Amino acid sequence: MKDQHRSRTLRSRWGAVPGVRAVASYRREWLVKDLVAGVVLTTLLVPQGMAYAELAGLPAITGLYTSILCLLGYAVCGPSRVLVLGPDSSLGPMIAATVLPLVAADGDPDRAVALASVLALMVAAIMILASVAKLGFIADLISKPTMIGYMNGLALTILIGQLPKLLGFKVDADNLIGECAGLVRGLAEGAAVPAAAAVGGCAIVLVLVLQRFAPKVPAVLVMVVLAIAATTVLDLGEHGVSLVGELPEGFPPFTVPDVRLADLAPLFGGALGIALVSLADTISNASAFAARSGQEVRGNQEMTGVGVANLAAGLFQGFPVSASGSRTAVAERAGARSQLTGVVGAALIVLMLVLVPGLFRNLPQPALAAVVITASLSLADIPGAVRLWRQRRTEFTLCLAAFLGVALLGVLPGIAIAVALSVLNVFRRAWWPYNTVLGRVRGLEGYHDVRSYPAAGRLPGLVIYRFDAPLIFANAKTFRDEVARLAGADPRPSWIVIAAEPMTDVDTTAADVLTELDESLNAHDVHLVFAELKDPVRRKIEQYGLTRTIDPRHFFPTVEAAVAAFRLRTGAEWVPGPDAPATPPADEDRR
Repeated sequence: MKDQHRSRTLRSRWGAVPGVRAVASYRREWLVKDLVAGVVLTTLLVPQGMAYAELAGLPAITGLYTSILCLLGYAVCGPSRVLVLGPDSSLGPMIAATVLPLVAADGDPDRAVALASVLALMVAAIMILASVAKLGFIADLISKPTMIGYMNGLALTILIGQLPKLLGFKVDADNLIGECAGLVRGLAEGAAVPAAAAVGGCAIVLVLVLQRFAPKVPAVLVMVVLAIAATTVLDLGEHGVSLVGELPEGFPPFTVPDVRLADLAPLFGGALGIALVSLADTISNASAFAARSGQEVRGNQEMTGVGVANLAAGLFQGFPVSASGSRTAVAERAGARSQLTGVVGAALIVLMLVLVPGLFRNLPQPALAAVVITASLSLADIPGAVRLWRQRRTEFTLCLAAFLGVALLGVLPGIAIAVALSVLNVFRRAWWPYNTVLGRVRGLEGYHDVRSYPAAGRLPGLVIYRFDAPLIFANAKTFRDEVARLAGADPRPSWIVIAAEPMTDVDTTAADVLTELDESLNAHDVHLVFAELKDPVRRKIEQYGLTRTIDPRHFFPTVEAAVAAFRLRTGAEWVPGPDAPATPPADEDRR
């Protein structure tokens, strides 16, 4: 019995692993489609992997190592059937901003790789721990407007940073302004290589034209093949065009990265930002593709899958990875049905490194720059920024601030600014929520905003006030001041009815403010009355002891009930608002 129980337990545990479930439920008719999709996907994985590695300031081969291991890691632990992970254009500048300042002055590539691998391991640890703690909601810390600004700033940073490489020279700068100055200086001094500029320019045009007019054609692959052919035929290496050169042969070696203890703190700061962006990318891409296939998005499992992918990459000389919308779309269009597509892609990259490591020897560096630049253009969302300007200027301001943060201060400060702005925007809305006075409108049920209906009827001696937020420490004084202003009107009201349906909470600070406010109002024969207060909030008010100052009889289930009680007590009749017709609405109009 014990053996049977142990066996069932083991089967249950293994069955919880997404990769095991995928194998158990795999359908034979998917095999050909997954194999074909894997071949198609590889044509994109190889050039993008190398290009994004160099974007991160690392040797091109590390992009291939990363692609292999993250695909295998996610295939085992990732819940999505079609999501493709790998080096990403949005993470490259963040990796470079974290790693390159720590690299020795001579730019030792081995040290850079070790630092990037530790960065991947840290991202893995953050992701897995966040998954255990069920913190998938953290991806919501960046609002859409700030993400648009961040991505636009990132696109500009990548574009300016890759232009010198596209033109055949280098610029040594730490920020966008320095890179712009270096680019202009290099052009003025004639540092550009005409052959390199021609290759890079033609590569960008070719990719953009094919993506626009022949989206089913693998544009990057076509461009890479033509660039290698041009190098071979025209001997571009002899004309000053830098080439990728021979790649190391064989499977990526298992390596425990060795870094200094002093490097861990700055690496951890970068890892937090990378993990946040990676999580946001992964959840958004997983949601988009799951909606097409009818799958359910499992945020915490996605974090585990991405964490394991980063763990595998970090132990084999790789760097942090994220989900890729473009590569996932390519796999999906090619007919991918499961993570076998990614496994096939990883296997083909290994075969290439083992059998033909010199395949990309003659690939021009400007062609890799073109891959990165075209990818950066897809990051930008100029129409989104314009829409924010037209629809809501405050959110456009957040977008612009995030853009300037990335462009002027750098990628890592930019993501910190984006998160901070998103959080502050939430706080701002809670601090200064919308609030208004309500009145009765002819022909409409209920009570309505007098700003929208200036002719709305009022009851002399009664004010119906709505505060559209939880009452907490941040906005309690705003609430107090507005109620005090209403109570000080001439003539002074005797009841201020709080239409409390939007108040989902009252904290202890707000409770103290309510106590002081009610005592102050009572001294002037003005009474606070609550209507439509939710039961959990009512229980909190009673727990705080507020019913010692606020009359328990001044709590009503509806605004209608409060109004009826006031009219019964005072005999007040409705009067028109300032813009109403001469005859006030009759009671029958409200039924």
